Amino acid sequence: MREAWFPWALGSAVFAALTAIFAKLGLAGVNSDLATLIRTAVIFVVLGVFVRATGKWSNPLLLSRETWTFLILSGLATGASWVCYFRALKVGDASKVAPVDKLSLVLVALFAVVFLHERPNGREWLGIAMIASGVLVLALKR
Repeated sequence: MREAWFPWALGSAVFAALTAIFAKLGLAGVNSDLATLIRTAVIFVVLGVFVRATGKWSNPLLLSRETWTFLILSGLATGASWVCYFRALKVGDASKVAPVDKLSLVLVALFAVVFLHERPNGREWLGIAMIASGVLVLALKR
């Protein structure tokens, strides 16, 4: 039986794939930064409704300073990632941009080892190396 995180991670992958396709189609005739802003506004509204509808709302001012710091840093990193991603999609093929973007999977594993002291096992490192190899194959020109 799969752990509880797996269906959510699979959903993330499906929606991330759809993000690339819908974004590429939506970037026709619009500046990539404006497109990123529109996308962000939609996410803000949808998540606001979702949090409220599911009863998950609580006063964010009660969060710790550390929580705020890391959530702000995460938001800044997300924003920078989206700007880079949309600019790459604007000029590149989605089938090339999205796989290179997934180099983030390799970086997450490396950063998790350094900053979170996680220790992937041999099988997990093999998978991570295979992802890195795949990105290199896609990135190299013939």
